Amino acid sequence: MSIDVIDLVDLAHQEKRRKNIFNTPRFHAWMHYYKPGQKDEMHCHNADQTFYVIEGECTMRFPDGGQVVLKPGQAALITGGSFYQLENAGSEPMIMMGNRSGPAEKIQIISYETRKDIRQQVQADFNP
Repeated sequence: MSIDVIDLVDLAHQEKRRKNIFNTPRFHAWMHYYKPGQKDEMHCHNADQTFYVIEGECTMRFPDGGQVVLKPGQAALITGGSFYQLENAGSEPMIMMGNRSGPAEKIQIISYETRKDIRQQVQADFNP
């Protein structure tokens, strides 16, 4: 695949979940779909990343209690190691595109509370 054009809004409403849309040894991208009220835990990653809001609103919370509400057309530029939490506090679905350098398989998901890689712990739990 050298060039592929996709409709992220249509894909998001079909899938209704997070979905990787591009993954190479140098770069990966995904589509986020959050239902109203859906949120994740406070975490960070070992790579710089961006989020771009396409539809709905994303409330991004930070460990110091701060927060920002991202609206369509706005992007969050996140340095690796910066903790955050994403939430759809709105009444409509939230659709975002995210991307990072490197392949998806090399990314760590680091819990704010334990400071451990959640992905490694989940794998360890299922492969004793």
